[in-house]
Amino acid sequence: MSIQRLHVGPRLSQVVIHGDTVYTAGIVADDPTADTSGQTKQILSRIDSYLAEAGTDKAKILMATIWLADMKDFAAMNSEWDPWVPKGATPARACVESKLATPAYRVEIRVIAAR
Repeated sequence: MSIQRLHVGPRLSQVVIHGDTVYTAGIVADDPTADTSGQTKQILSRIDSYLAEAGTDKAKILMATIWLADMKDFAAMNSEWDPWVPKGATPARACVESKLATPAYRVEIRVIAAR
């Protein structure tokens, strides 16, 4: 089976497609000055774009991993996640607190989706 990579950089690819499975890298906000809700909204928009480019969409997400810099931001993140994720097509999900790459990042999300 072939492997296709999108948005390839020197350290990572933002999207990797293997067969009918699409993997995203951990995605952070383009504007890390936004609050947790704003960062989450930015990330979910990028996920939508990456999945569309890979020939799929959020209704086909199988698994999501969410990292929060502080678990106190759980409700703020979910205030964007809950209306975004399709009803009846919610993925398996893990959400953990973790130190992120820079202190400005409040949220990082990666997904695995079917095509």
